[in-house]
Amino acid sequence: MYEIALESPDQADVKALLDLSDRYHEKLYPAESNHLLDVADLINDRTHFFVARRVENDEVVGCGAIVSYPGYGEIKRMFVLPETRGTGLGRELLMVLEMAARQFKLPCLRLETGVSQPEAIGLYRNAGFVEIGPFGEYQLDPLSLFMEKELVKD
Repeated sequence: MYEIALESPDQADVKALLDLSDRYHEKLYPAESNHLLDVADLINDRTHFFVARRVENDEVVGCGAIVSYPGYGEIKRMFVLPETRGTGLGRELLMVLEMAARQFKLPCLRLETGVSQPEAIGLYRNAGFVEIGPFGEYQLDPLSLFMEKELVKD
């Protein structure tokens, strides 16, 4: 069982998870194709950072952030421990991010992910994300996939 809540990324156990995420992405992509925000970039008024913890022992097992921009929110730093993949944690975390985006009145969510991450791509597609072109400051990159999900207005 997992609990997902807004937390600061500037905690030792969260930083350890982000470091693991960095190492994971460094094995898959060259530096110019890694678009990871560091802890300092995650602490600001337009970024909402969520942490998933195992209920029984408070272990950090996943994270994800929404960065608000005019007209959309961007999912950043979405990562779950490899041993939790396939348990539904990623789907649960993504649902929390989407609910938060709706609360923040964001019309859509966008993201950039790498082409060497089929599980992540499948998760996003199953959640209703569709491929789009580069957005914001991103440039076309054969190792990047850009996706978007329109959020229904309540």
